[in-house]
Amino acid sequence: MTNLVRETDFIDKPLLARGKVRDLFDLGQSLLIVVTDRVSAFDVVFNELIPQKGIVLNSIAAFWFEKTRSIIDNHMISTDPLTYPDGLDRYADELAGRSMLVRKIDMLPVECIVRGYLEGSALKEYRAIQSISCIPMPAGLRQADRLPEPIFTPSTKADSGHDENISFDQLVSIIGSDLAEQLRSVSLQLYRDAAAYAESKGIILADTKFEFGLSNGQLIVADEMFTPDSSRFWELDDYQPGRSQKSFDKQYLREWLETLDWDKNPPPPALPESVIQATAAKYLEAYERLTGKSLG
Repeated sequence: MTNLVRETDFIDKPLLARGKVRDLFDLGQSLLIVVTDRVSAFDVVFNELIPQKGIVLNSIAAFWFEKTRSIIDNHMISTDPLTYPDGLDRYADELAGRSMLVRKIDMLPVECIVRGYLEGSALKEYRAIQSISCIPMPAGLRQADRLPEPIFTPSTKADSGHDENISFDQLVSIIGSDLAEQLRSVSLQLYRDAAAYAESKGIILADTKFEFGLSNGQLIVADEMFTPDSSRFWELDDYQPGRSQKSFDKQYLREWLETLDWDKNPPPPALPESVIQATAAKYLEAYERLTGKSLG
């Protein structure tokens, strides 16, 4: 079993940021992203670790970064610790599989979400006012129904607490109309291409989120891409609108948490071993199905 990683204090480089799952180190001309085995749900980080989760997330992101370069460039330089600068190769065993050397870019202060199916916060809004991010929707849609067309629904990017969905007009007010239009166009293209590929593997890509930045004025995609943390993946053969779907992502964990008397604020409840192992299995299956590779 691969060693579990909660913290990255063994790395003697300046810690630029510690996210819910990823730790970011400043290497001067570049950045090092290390994906831990921490897991979060409802913006709360849990005490338990999910085996191989960091390796799965990093490996899936690397797979998609390579696969989508014809659509848009990305920040990835290498995932091989033996090529990392500043003596980081001495941590090769700890960093193998779960790290990525990336370019420094100017990140945009928004998240770009594309939804192809009705679920999550979109379902709640639809049931309340029959719209999604202020976009009117047809009447009579059920949970998990496929939308008439994929839709672009941006959100704020909160340093702490919950992100908030915003309208396209609000996005324009934050970053300007030209860049907003570019974000919408490339996000929809990325989603459509990835959804078609995933469907060929028997998986529905229900929705996903991206983060973008600018490098010398050029728009590039960054952070993670089509991972089980940033996307909803459903089993195609088991798909049936009107209910929750069999998923390969954190939705399994979220649904288990919804059965508890927990207000979704820290401290988090303890995760039983059965939930930990089931979550790990879902992440691993997503990787193997999508990439055709094995982590073994």
